[in-house]
Amino acid sequence: MTWSTADIPDLTGRRALVTGATSGLGYETALELLRHGAEVLIGARNPEKAAKVSQALADASGRLPTVVELDLADLASVEQAAGKLTATYNTLDLLVNNAGVMATPYLQTKDGFELQIGTNHLGHFALTGRLLPLLLEAPAARVVTVSSFVHTTVRGIAQADFRRPAGGYSKWDAYGKSKLANVLFMLELDRRARAAGVKLLSAGAHPGYASTHLQAYGPELAGQRFMAKLMAIGNTLFAQSAAAGAWPSLFAATDPDLRPGSYVGPGFLGFRGKPAIALPTRTAQDPDLAKRLWEWSIEATGVDPALTVPR
Repeated sequence: MTWSTADIPDLTGRRALVTGATSGLGYETALELLRHGAEVLIGARNPEKAAKVSQALADASGRLPTVVELDLADLASVEQAAGKLTATYNTLDLLVNNAGVMATPYLQTKDGFELQIGTNHLGHFALTGRLLPLLLEAPAARVVTVSSFVHTTVRGIAQADFRRPAGGYSKWDAYGKSKLANVLFMLELDRRARAAGVKLLSAGAHPGYASTHLQAYGPELAGQRFMAKLMAIGNTLFAQSAAAGAWPSLFAATDPDLRPGSYVGPGFLGFRGKPAIALPTRTAQDPDLAKRLWEWSIEATGVDPALTVPR
């Protein structure tokens, strides 16, 4: 595939929300959407940092994004942010579920969930569900959920993983399961949207190995400075840029011919290069597991996504 960001169509008149847009993949995704004419909202948990990033995005694109205070590790914050958005706007054309944490020490969200599954999956599940009324008012809405090739390292997920105890905790197993949940959710949202006959395209993406602060975040939380430095060195030597890592997300968000339920990643061995259609694992494509995850997520978040055609 010879795709580049120059192939992104004119997005004038389209409104997009990108979570985790203050750095890395989210920043690069928001930047290209702005450059191509979209009205961009950036979800961030730190208002002061977000204000600086918003200005940097405006300087680079000529268009000022709007900051939405949002902490995906706090379901009350998700509800508040979604409430403000639905009170302010009539439609939302694109939601990019990008924010995430990786390989953190054992921590819990404000609602008592293991931090990685709580932030990476449950926060986005609740946000998507609460924003569906806005999305379904758009003529051709999309939800892009960002996963990782690390989802291939796990063979399943259970409801108990939501509130797993500290004993026996494996940070990489927890991360892999959160990324598996992202793909399961993306595909189940696609199935339900098609069954309901609504104009909503659900797609997924993964960045391959991209140089972002995500790799160092977990070691920094654990106070492991040496490991954080090693991660930074690995990024310098082997990773593609954050801008290149955002290409699959941008392709999934904007390609006019994308098929519903597509999963997009880097074309060279799934680690780097131009975007290409990728294949999730068999477990990630299991519709029965996806249905169970959907029900568990409703129970955990109190949000039941309603996929009904607006009147």
